[in-house]
Amino acid sequence: MTQITTNTTCIEVKKLERMAFILKTVAHPIRLGVVKVLDKYKKLSVGEICDKLGTEQSLTSHHLASMKLKGMLKAKREGKSVYYMIKETEITKIFSCLERCNCNMG
Repeated sequence: MTQITTNTTCIEVKKLERMAFILKTVAHPIRLGVVKVLDKYKKLSVGEICDKLGTEQSLTSHHLASMKLKGMLKAKREGKSVYYMIKETEITKIFSCLERCNCNMG
């Protein structure tokens, strides 16, 4: 397995690639908002997500489809509605990490 060695730390390249993939997938305000509301409410329809984020349905649907395709979300059809849930629940830890370091957010 390929590894990068810095000082005395070995970091697996595959792990870094996975971390980068996750960060790229959620690196948009709407996608971050989706993760945050789904972390709080666990299962929401597109319309409910739009209401909570104040976003347009077409744009939100586009982001949800992309996040589902990349394995971050799962969807379940119930009647005429599709409900979204976080598939990789560990992703929600990003928020607590960012909030702890303040990230120069003033």
